[in-house]
Amino acid sequence: MEKSKVYFTSMKVNAGTNLLKKLNHLVREAGIANIDFENKYTAIKIHFGEPGNLAYLRPNYAKVIVDLVKELGGKPFLTDCNTLYVGRRKNALDHLDSAYENGYNPFATGCHVIHCRRLGHRRSIGAGQRGICEGSQNRTCGHGCRHRHLPQPF
Repeated sequence: MEKSKVYFTSMKVNAGTNLLKKLNHLVREAGIANIDFENKYTAIKIHFGEPGNLAYLRPNYAKVIVDLVKELGGKPFLTDCNTLYVGRRKNALDHLDSAYENGYNPFATGCHVIHCRRLGHRRSIGAGQRGICEGSQNRTCGHGCRHRHLPQPF
């Protein structure tokens, strides 16, 4: 098996550059231009963060990736999945409110925020296992999160 290439950069910046420019350069070096995005919906899975928590990427970093995907002809949107634990991200509506509070909105990111699940909490099972998604049996999700879901009543 061929070894994977790992791309990284330091958080140190010099005059005339910033972390957003470094992210753009890093992703280009990693080969984002080799992916065919032309006229394709592109889910960018990102952690929107819990309100009051700082453990998430800020929306301006997401915008760098969104702008690159658009430049390459794609139709990007940001997405995230509900949590299994009780909190502000346990259902789609509260989760979207959390995303907006943390700055994830079309004005800041350059694309829409689309939650990848229905309104209620649904348990997911690992890829490669059989599950049901969006009411159709035996297929993987078509909304970008690459999970298979089992329906549960809300």
